[in-house]
Amino acid sequence: MTLAHIQQSIEGVTRYFAEHPEKALSTDKAATAVVEQGLRCVATGPGGETLVSDMPKGIGGAASAPTPGWYLRAALASCDATVIALRAAQLGIVLSRLEVTVDSISDDRGILGLGDGVPPGPQSVSIRVRIASDGASPEQLHEIVAWAEAHSPVGDAVRRAIPSRVEVTLV
Repeated sequence: MTLAHIQQSIEGVTRYFAEHPEKALSTDKAATAVVEQGLRCVATGPGGETLVSDMPKGIGGAASAPTPGWYLRAALASCDATVIALRAAQLGIVLSRLEVTVDSISDDRGILGLGDGVPPGPQSVSIRVRIASDGASPEQLHEIVAWAEAHSPVGDAVRRAIPSRVEVTLV
């Protein structure tokens, strides 16, 4: 997509939601995961999308696919990169390079329920952005990244406690 196409799309959606704020709230597409074999899971979406995950051999998996935690980091990296690119396009700035790397530190005891107070998820997340533009100042690029970090949906989900509920159906 061209910079002009992205700008026009953003302007159109922004204008629509400004006029119809009630239309901005929607239910996100569901993902359904099914354990295929051992710890290998296949998640599918309503449009036939698929994502396969597995766990490392040391925990009983076959290491045949990335772990769910890796997909979380990939989702954060992809989302942040997308929102950075959206914001740059919105401001008319052409990026010559954009790369977002996400890693995290986790204590593997948490997933096994070992150790008091050891969380099963990451204890910290690091996001590294490599960005370049021939037409923007370093300050503008820093502002774009800061704005994107504040508006990244996956970044928000990682940082903010989201109310959730669990329903169990016995079959």
